[in-house]
Amino acid sequence: MKITQRLMLFVSALIFSVSALAGDYRHSVPAVQGYDVVSYQTGKRPVRGNGNFVATHKGATYQFSSKANLETFNKNPGKYVPAYGGYCAFGASVGKKFIGDPEVWRVVDGRLYLNLDAGIQDEWLKDVPGRIKAADKNWKKIKDKSPASL
Repeated sequence: MKITQRLMLFVSALIFSVSALAGDYRHSVPAVQGYDVVSYQTGKRPVRGNGNFVATHKGATYQFSSKANLETFNKNPGKYVPAYGGYCAFGASVGKKFIGDPEVWRVVDGRLYLNLDAGIQDEWLKDVPGRIKAADKNWKKIKDKSPASL
């Protein structure tokens, strides 16, 4: 192979790599860190989903542990997606976006709420109705803001 052919091959590979890096990877990280959101309401504990059963809803990619859970989700996604985009319910109640831990959760009136950690959840549990009311109000203001800007 001549030097010019090698150089052209290298440049082509470089252009392809840069194009891939510039791609949209918002959907490459599963929502709720890959936990099956249907399992929160149908089992005793949440379980991890897998790449065989996947759905996208409002820009978030969800994984499921079974075809049945995927089909259940697809029938009514709003019932299963976590409140506040999966951010911590306590954080939303104080106008912040903290990452929600999928293992620190509660289903209240059919809605999934995640919290940052067990200590924060203890605070949230002291006044669940009040915290939900405050979070619902705050979420309208903060949902489109980056966590770092709050």
